Amino acid sequence: MFEHYFFGMQQDLKLAVLPPLLCAVFRAVFIYAYAPRESIRGQWKKLYHCFRYGFWWGMDWNAYAYLIPLALVTLPGVFLPVYYELGDSLRTVWIVSYAFVLYVLFWGKMIFYYHYNDIYNSTLWLGKNADKKNLADIFFNQNHGAWILLSFIPYVFLCLKATEFLLGIPNISYPVFETEWKGYAFNTAIFLGSIAIFYWFRFGGTFRHRLKPEWDEVPPIVKNDEVIGKATVDDLVALEIVWKHPAHESLKHSDEEAAEIMEPVMPKGWQDKKDPLESFMRKAKGPRIKKPSHIFYLLGESHSQIIYDPQFSCLNMMEGTKKWRAQEHTVAIDNFLSAGLISQPSLVSLILGIYDANMEINENKDFWGGCTITSLPFQLKKLGYKTSFWYGGGLSWGSLYHFIPGAGFDEAHGGPDICGPDAPKTWLGVYDHLFLEETARRIKASDDGTPEFHFIYTTSNHGPYNIPVTEYGFDADRVLKDAPAKVRQKDMALREAGGVWYTDQALAHFIEDMQKTYPDSLIILTGDHAAHFVEYDCDIVPRTMATLRENRTTSFALSHPELTKDMFAGNTLGGHLNIMPTIFELIAPKGFEYYSIMPSLLEHLDHITTPFGWMTADTIGDYYNHVSQPLAPCMEMPDTKHDVSDFENERFAWSELTGWIIRHPELLHGMRTCEYTQ
Repeated sequence: MFEHYFFGMQQDLKLAVLPPLLCAVFRAVFIYAYAPRESIRGQWKKLYHCFRYGFWWGMDWNAYAYLIPLALVTLPGVFLPVYYELGDSLRTVWIVSYAFVLYVLFWGKMIFYYHYNDIYNSTLWLGKNADKKNLADIFFNQNHGAWILLSFIPYVFLCLKATEFLLGIPNISYPVFETEWKGYAFNTAIFLGSIAIFYWFRFGGTFRHRLKPEWDEVPPIVKNDEVIGKATVDDLVALEIVWKHPAHESLKHSDEEAAEIMEPVMPKGWQDKKDPLESFMRKAKGPRIKKPSHIFYLLGESHSQIIYDPQFSCLNMMEGTKKWRAQEHTVAIDNFLSAGLISQPSLVSLILGIYDANMEINENKDFWGGCTITSLPFQLKKLGYKTSFWYGGGLSWGSLYHFIPGAGFDEAHGGPDICGPDAPKTWLGVYDHLFLEETARRIKASDDGTPEFHFIYTTSNHGPYNIPVTEYGFDADRVLKDAPAKVRQKDMALREAGGVWYTDQALAHFIEDMQKTYPDSLIILTGDHAAHFVEYDCDIVPRTMATLRENRTTSFALSHPELTKDMFAGNTLGGHLNIMPTIFELIAPKGFEYYSIMPSLLEHLDHITTPFGWMTADTIGDYYNHVSQPLAPCMEMPDTKHDVSDFENERFAWSELTGWIIRHPELLHGMRTCEYTQ
């Protein structure tokens, strides 16, 4: 009986070759049709990685071409002889149907790229509002739709012939066994192996789900080529990405609808401006500190407020930056909301001065060639600053290679580029201390007296925390001597603690170095988002989960030799978008005009609103779950109020403003191409 399974599995395996082969052909046609000849002529390495990675990523879906007939045809055929006899016919129907879907999606992608210069993206979500007759007219009269439809006839015929050929390849004979137990062992191995084959291909040639191919893993040589990078993504994969990232509601609104939603936050007379951001023009009141020769804006991966809070002081993980915070001319704000809940929206918001609101502005091609008037590097140039961006990872992450020059930076540096491809690194980027040391060395070496702004983004404070931190000074017995046993003895907790301490030390050493080298520096440190690295339900706190404060507040502090706490209007709270206007109000001459949708931290703030949450002097809230809690640090779990969403009109208004800018790319200011470190 098991012979039927053995032979059927082989038939399934043979047919599973067809979908990835078709995807490779479609990939080649797409490249031939849309890639500039100079980008592919002689570029065998680039093409090799494109097809190699495209194959493995595509197996995320194509592996099911093998699994489904295995489960629905081969396995039932073991028990139903009549069904077994129909097996090849059923397999043919399945694989040709699957191939048909691939062909439909391929032509859809070709047409979509023709019109939008992109593969399937979130614009598809807007298709339901399109004029269907107009789409049909374009398809038939502009994209030769009739010929495309006719091409399905030879395509299906060729798929049928290919299926017939593959099914006709001789199978391996079922072996004869001397003993019964050997037969059972063989059958068990074949059955388990047939399942393992599926997972191995679907996970990209591994059995580890975490290593499954994703866009961030695509080699830079491929990713940095606009067309070849797009060609890597199979159509089903692209649709899956679109499905997981539906278009933001604000992108579907008309200007009239948007204007009504934006009204609660817009200055008076804003509708008289061509660009609504122009209505946020502010005039600096005059410098509070001497103009610094260098501004260092440090964005620490997952650098969070939680470890600074008193109930977690025994962990001592932030001992490096605590010393900096304790300096006379350093000001820290302990209640600080990030602009995003994950890295990309926070980074984009900090740079452009508007809330990204999960609209993935960095992936929007319009912003690769221009920026908002609120862009931080764009505006700092008016004060004579040379602007540089430094990232511990590769600039292919988040399409930074394209986004950063559009945002207005003069230079961009990726960790693997400046530290070398063999530098120790995590899956995100070069180890923080190596990256920051090389960044510091290059800043000193290139200093020509021009005022400089350096935006520096680290990566190491991230799972799986495999950096050998003990080699870089982490002594658990010293750092965690007062920590609960649960933290000191549990492997993952200890690794996380070491990772947090290590990254904080790297930042502290960099700050110390820059203060010594450039004593007049303005130094800013914040985290991209919050993250809690605490073992709850232990001696530290008698609860099993984090509070909203611990899940939402990131770190923030800044220093300058002339900075004093009384400059900050008694503020105890702030947010990412308050940082940019604070810089201008500290250093800009009186009357200097700049654009910021938020006031500076030098003005009193009674609340902070982001697309994800809000905060007042005593309350923090979450819009996703419509809950709020007391803001103050606490040992016990605080009372949680449900069904509350304060300042929600502001939340929608800020997101709508971003949607307006995205819908009107003509408002962006074109920038020159920045220099990249090789």
